[in-house]
Amino acid sequence: MSKKKVVIAMSGGVDSSVAAGLLVKANYEVIGINLKLFDTEEPGKCCGSQGAEDARTVCQKLGIPFYSFDYRQKFEEKVIKYFCLEYERGRTPNPCVVCNEEIKFGDLLQKAKTLGADYMATGHYAKVGYDRKNERYLLKKGKDKKKDQSYFLFPLSQKQLEHTLFPLGDYTKDEVRQLAKKLGLKVHDKPASQDICFIAGCDYHKFLINHIGDTYKSGLIVNSNSEILGKHQGIPFYTVGQRKGLGPHKKPMYVIHIVQQKNVIVIGEEKELYQDTLTAKNLNWIDIEKLTKPLKVKARIRYGSKESEAVISSMDKDLVKVKFNKPQRAITSGQAVVFYDKSKVVGGGWII
Repeated sequence: MSKKKVVIAMSGGVDSSVAAGLLVKANYEVIGINLKLFDTEEPGKCCGSQGAEDARTVCQKLGIPFYSFDYRQKFEEKVIKYFCLEYERGRTPNPCVVCNEEIKFGDLLQKAKTLGADYMATGHYAKVGYDRKNERYLLKKGKDKKKDQSYFLFPLSQKQLEHTLFPLGDYTKDEVRQLAKKLGLKVHDKPASQDICFIAGCDYHKFLINHIGDTYKSGLIVNSNSEILGKHQGIPFYTVGQRKGLGPHKKPMYVIHIVQQKNVIVIGEEKELYQDTLTAKNLNWIDIEKLTKPLKVKARIRYGSKESEAVISSMDKDLVKVKFNKPQRAITSGQAVVFYDKSKVVGGGWII
């Protein structure tokens, strides 16, 4: 019987390297693929030249073929332009979700199929399951609750999940590093990439200026009563919940709303950051085919936030209303909201 063929996305980091090793041990025919997404030589950054070389070295150690493809133009078009445009619109983008949807599980999965692969794999901390009763593929949380990345994967379709493997789903990060040592991989102690991978030094202000110019108009900073409190430097440099750059005030003040059409930043005290309702668009359902009635879930409004009990219900124009049992701090337009039923991802969408 011939081996099942798997293409694995390799960044040169410890996670994708160990995932490749586990697939080899599981007797798959494994092909390593690295996508060069942007130019960087910064240590710890994936998807640049150093990451490609580290991935190549790992593949040589594992005895598997390695290919590297230049995806810089596509990444610029699909992810970086989206990133900049969202900030211009007064929204806070989530480029990791879009990269997964458009690049890794979009273009790369298609490339895997052209190579005759049965599956595509990544080093994400998540699991794929199958519900025989409802005949649906499931996306589940990984074993490592601190590293679980199911939030970033909510846009995956049934067809994509059918052809996806997550070898690290049953491992913790510490266990993965130990496995890397056992496999003799030099990347076992490589630092994890931090924050947004394509922004050197994580200075997104400088990145935005370099990409779309320093052409932003200053505008008014007001409070919730429309009283003028100062001037801002440009809509793209602010996000809901932000405290810095708002000028001196008697009490700590935060961005509570961005009115892009009027070029206005609304600020207020921390208590004004809390809301119990949001609206989401562009929904993708995984555990269910569609939302036909109000459903109790636990919802997460950003990757770093805790899940909170909520009821989701359908609205007109393919929108969903999310009503939380307890008010949430800094619900942010442009971020993803993901719905859970215990370990299963019910679905998710984008906060309006």
